[in-house]
Amino acid sequence: MTSSPRWAVRAAHLVPLALVPSALWRIAQGLGVPVGFSGQLAEDFAAPGWITPYVIVLSLVAEGVALLTLGLVRPWGERFPGWLPVLGGRTVPVLAAVVPAALGAAAVTAATVTGAVLWNGPENNGNPDAPQGFAGLVMTVCYAPMLLWGPLLAAVTVAYYRRRRLTTM
Repeated sequence: MTSSPRWAVRAAHLVPLALVPSALWRIAQGLGVPVGFSGQLAEDFAAPGWITPYVIVLSLVAEGVALLTLGLVRPWGERFPGWLPVLGGRTVPVLAAVVPAALGAAAVTAATVTGAVLWNGPENNGNPDAPQGFAGLVMTVCYAPMLLWGPLLAAVTVAYYRRRRLTTM
């Protein structure tokens, strides 16, 4: 078992950290902190209401999925944990980790880039009820790091594949 390159370990740790600002912003919104929405959008996203559990669960799921990136640089991403029935202690097949990670990198890249483009469209950010001025800047600063998720996951996935391919040859 060869160790992961230092840059890949740092990148893998950066992935869940890149999602923290947006999670904090969403949870603040869900708890009723005024984040800049007004008019109909403020009513649609009013807390407490359906938005509160939604943003909390969304944030926890996103962080949980992002934390899986660490498996690409940690031993538990190469060998199934012993407590797993049938698979426990066996080596993780390289493609069993690489294919979902690569698909995930493509999916989150597409989702975050599409979200950024659509948010800046006239129906969203151009909406006078959307966060404007300082509130809009805070929201943008909180969500911008999410754009790193896909590329970082892709880079760590390639490093994992190269490292594991060399050790299984």
